Amino acid sequence: MKFAFAAIVALVALVAVGFAAADRLPNQTPENQVFSIDTVIDVTGQVDDATRMAWVIASPGAIPTGVLGYTQVIADVSFKDSILTNGGKLSENKNFAFDSQNKARGLYNIEAEKVLTYSSTEGNHMVGEEEYQLSVAGNWALNQDNIRCVFANAGVNGLPAFCNIVSAKSSLINVNSAQISTKGQMRAVAATADVPAELNYRIAVTPDANSGSGFAEGTVTTTFAGSIMEARNFNDYRASDTTNANNPGGAVMNERYYANAWNRTSAENTWRDHTEVSGGIKNFQKALAYQSGFRL
Repeated sequence: MKFAFAAIVALVALVAVGFAAADRLPNQTPENQVFSIDTVIDVTGQVDDATRMAWVIASPGAIPTGVLGYTQVIADVSFKDSILTNGGKLSENKNFAFDSQNKARGLYNIEAEKVLTYSSTEGNHMVGEEEYQLSVAGNWALNQDNIRCVFANAGVNGLPAFCNIVSAKSSLINVNSAQISTKGQMRAVAATADVPAELNYRIAVTPDANSGSGFAEGTVTTTFAGSIMEARNFNDYRASDTTNANNPGGAVMNERYYANAWNRTSAENTWRDHTEVSGGIKNFQKALAYQSGFRL
């Protein structure tokens, strides 16, 4: 047997709803963009194929240059995908779709799918990279879309501040033969605070059925990572407390009182998952499923 190494990697699923991580998303602008790019390649020879997307959106108001204002939320989204060969036979079918409108649960602003088969001729190789990044941050808010923070006391309707970043990346190095499929989805815009931020990604690498070896040949790496920062409601707050020594000035000072509590970091976590396989690959599958949102 030419290769004795086989890799089978299971799924990674992270769902953060309400407790360690909770996002509320910016809403759409009055003018929206919808476009898609379809690519079909069937060639023996050199290939250089790349797609990039960067998108920043904030609400209410304009994209801030400094600290977020009261109730303000910003989403920073990026996507990139590239394939490069110095020869060989490549068959690829790829679709990229973008829609900047508000999305409900189960719908996405960015969706990308790719299926390709590559086989080397005369020692040629293929390299490639794909990456999704979703970053959402928001300042504290009161009475936002009638969503009650899960940490709030009775009678207090508020959403703490947050700053969350998650990414999924895969790389292909010196691939001689393989069949590869990937799919990614991101949601970063919604009309109401009960729709969570979401990033899904999966990759599968299997042998090219026409190669006759029973193995894909090359190196494949994946890296999934996240950084989460969350505030929470101030547990000692009482809705009627407008004269307390901690809250001088009555109702006029209440917003400052809330901000002191709801802008303080109450939870931090970082996570990273990295996998690398090299040699004869019988089966490689990896997936990330991430959501972050407030619970009703």
